[in-house]
Amino acid sequence: MDLNRLLADVPIPSIKGPGIDPGKYGSGTLTLEKIISQVIGVLTIIAVIFFAIQVIIAGYNFISSEGDEKKMEMARKSLTNGVLGIVIVVVAVGIASLIATLLGISNPLDLNALFTGMGL
Repeated sequence: MDLNRLLADVPIPSIKGPGIDPGKYGSGTLTLEKIISQVIGVLTIIAVIFFAIQVIIAGYNFISSEGDEKKMEMARKSLTNGVLGIVIVVVAVGIASLIATLLGISNPLDLNALFTGMGL
């Protein structure tokens, strides 16, 4: 009997041991991708809400300053900081998407596809 034929008939045992079954919870990169996507999404939303509230409060302070130069200047600075914060958040997300598109990454947070494309 041929040796290859003899080896082909031998059943391969399933290896079981202590620890977590890797197939039970899905791919590790998919889990990491979901976590990173959710964290970035939540932080972006929180930043936009925070700066929007800053703009609203600065507008209220500007209106309620009653002509006091110090209060008006503080409200103007706060308004400028709030608007700049919103612009920076929006531009950062846009630049990240642009760079990802230029590098050929369709979804910058799709780590599973990125690692597969790198051959890992």
